[in-house]
Amino acid sequence: MTAASPTVDQVRARPAEAITDWARRNAWTLGLIAFFFVLLAFTRAIQPTYGVTGVQGLAISVLPLALAAVAQAVIVIAGGIDLSIGAMMALTSVVSATLMMGRPEEFGFVVVVVVLLLGLLLGAVNGSLVVITRVPDIIVTLAMSFVWAGSALLVLRTPGGGSAKWLRELVLGSFGNEWIPKAFVVLFVIVAVIWLPIRRSRLGLSLYAIGSHQLAAFRSGVSVGRTKIIAYALGGLFAALAGLSLTASTGIGTPVPGPYTLLSVAAVVLGGVSLAGGRGGLVGPIVAVIVLSLIRTDMTFLRMNTNLAVVSQGVILIGVVMIGSLLELRRARG
Repeated sequence: MTAASPTVDQVRARPAEAITDWARRNAWTLGLIAFFFVLLAFTRAIQPTYGVTGVQGLAISVLPLALAAVAQAVIVIAGGIDLSIGAMMALTSVVSATLMMGRPEEFGFVVVVVVLLLGLLLGAVNGSLVVITRVPDIIVTLAMSFVWAGSALLVLRTPGGGSAKWLRELVLGSFGNEWIPKAFVVLFVIVAVIWLPIRRSRLGLSLYAIGSHQLAAFRSGVSVGRTKIIAYALGGLFAALAGLSLTASTGIGTPVPGPYTLLSVAAVVLGGVSLAGGRGGLVGPIVAVIVLSLIRTDMTFLRMNTNLAVVSQGVILIGVVMIGSLLELRRARG
């Protein structure tokens, strides 16, 4: 007995169902993107001269923080958290700026490779300590943040060094159209080249599995310890890319970590990534970074105290966490 063949109407309905299901699963990110466009329209309304120059400046300022948010998101998806993201960015930034100072342009390619390997190593060290010691990752990475920050000061005590010209040109200016900043193109190419293949591989499934339920992942044959170390190593790789973007955008190395760690956590939460792990993606945190930066810009245009931007970020995070908790409670009851 053979199964009944699907009707034409059923076949036509499947793409619509797939699109509806995809929209339902990504409702938070889609809502965040819609809010961004509303915010952008509001920015144009209060500052009619906000145009190409503003978008270019926004992209350049957003790039390091967006990569930091991506680094944090990968680790949070795997059920962890890394409070040393900003310190790793500082260390990789000063290492790259010191090595590129006064060197030929071609040598910059070697420096980039070395710095990326350094980022992988720093992240792997964090992950290994978490796995081996079994101390909560928030404690381990907080301690390691002092180690990496101190190392950055040993390499370069004050802002300085230099950047290869090609590295600066990679993130400054526009790509094809003046409304398309190179910084945004670089950001999405990096995420697409590194994350998309991982997301669709067995490793990506393992990252989400250990974030959702470590015991269930272990019983399914996932090496929890190794996968966790890889997650932190990937976080270190993206942190190194963020450090390189700092060197590229400013032309120097900065040894003092900025507020990137806390802002990366804020972007992860606002971007719809569950702090419990196992749920979320990378697009949401990237859009969240842009939204948070644009809010600060709007406050400047409105001549408001810029310190209120920090307050607004806190209020937004509290609201997001409360909404997320209510949704989780409703899902559990359902």
